[in-house]
Amino acid sequence: MWLHAPNLQSNHGFSTRTGGSSTGNFAGLNLSERVGDDPKCVLENRGHALSALGLSLNSVARLNQIHSSTVVEAVPGVVLEGDALVTSQNNIALVIETADCYPVLLEDRANGVIGAAHCGWRGSVAKILEHTLRQMLGLGAKLEHIRAAIGPGICFEHYSVGPEVREQFLNAGFPDNILEPSQTLWKLDLSAANAWLLEACGVPKNQIWRSGACSTDPEFFSYRRDAGKTGRMWSVIANQVKP
Repeated sequence: MWLHAPNLQSNHGFSTRTGGSSTGNFAGLNLSERVGDDPKCVLENRGHALSALGLSLNSVARLNQIHSSTVVEAVPGVVLEGDALVTSQNNIALVIETADCYPVLLEDRANGVIGAAHCGWRGSVAKILEHTLRQMLGLGAKLEHIRAAIGPGICFEHYSVGPEVREQFLNAGFPDNILEPSQTLWKLDLSAANAWLLEACGVPKNQIWRSGACSTDPEFFSYRRDAGKTGRMWSVIANQVKP
């Protein structure tokens, strides 16, 4: 049900589609109410998944994700607009919803600050993680204490983009080794791009973890693999030590 990053001390998890009561295109642990699934199944799935982390729905802070570089301070029970959440408060669970884009969870346990970001290609090229780190520093975090975990997302081998996307990444200063030509398109390594950005911003390399899991694998929901008819995973982090 949940994958865990070995470098994070905070209570957290990256969900898979294993378990849950949804059926059909959403079979398993679909956690989104916006894809056409039975709302009762979604609510049951959320309760089951969160209880496995010792969390409740009342603690959840969520986003209407818009593929931007907008970072907001979390408010439990409220769906805000943007693509990253930060908080220094306890008893708030930050949630990112994905089905190919990369979720990134961040913590500074020493100073009690956490963050969570939704990194599709648009947010990545707009350097949403740089904005997230800046907001975390504003709440008292220190770069040398920040640990980051990049969860499952669509892998290099299965993610091709056009030359205009390649140009945007290169113009934004990303290294060209995150891209590889593939006939008339380019394969893009979004996981590597965001790991590079974290390090470039000052997060120690040995404090950055990448899951290496691809969302097109059977245990995950994948928008691209399933032609848009699929469920969504949640990535969650709370400002408390792992149970």
